[in-house]
Amino acid sequence: MKLLVLMTLVCLSACSWFGSRSSWFGSRKQELPDPTEIIVTGAPESSLIFVDGVQTGPETVAGDHPKVLNVAAGAHKVEIHLEDKIVYREETYVGPGEHRVVTVLSGTTR
Repeated sequence: MKLLVLMTLVCLSACSWFGSRSSWFGSRKQELPDPTEIIVTGAPESSLIFVDGVQTGPETVAGDHPKVLNVAAGAHKVEIHLEDKIVYREETYVGPGEHRVVTVLSGTTR
C-alpha cells in the first residue's frame, strides 16, 4: 500500500514537472508585433514636437527627415511648438502596430 501511494506521488510530480515545461518541447517562436508609431512630417525648422504634452526630442533641422516616434496604442495629441507658440495641433488615434502619419500644415490645427 505504501509503495502504491509513493508511486502515485512520483507520477503526479512528474506530470506537473513536464506540464510546466511543455513550452520547452515543440514550441514556436513568438513573433513580436510591429511597433506603434506616429510619423511627423513637415515640421518647421527649429520647432519642437510634443506628444501628449511631452517633448519628443531636439529641435527640428532644415531639410530634416520625418520624425518617427514610438508610442503606445491609443489616442494622442501631437503639438508643434515654435518658440513660445503652438503652431500646429492634431489629435489622432493609433491602433496596435499601426503607423500614423501626421503632416504639419503651417498655421492650421485639426
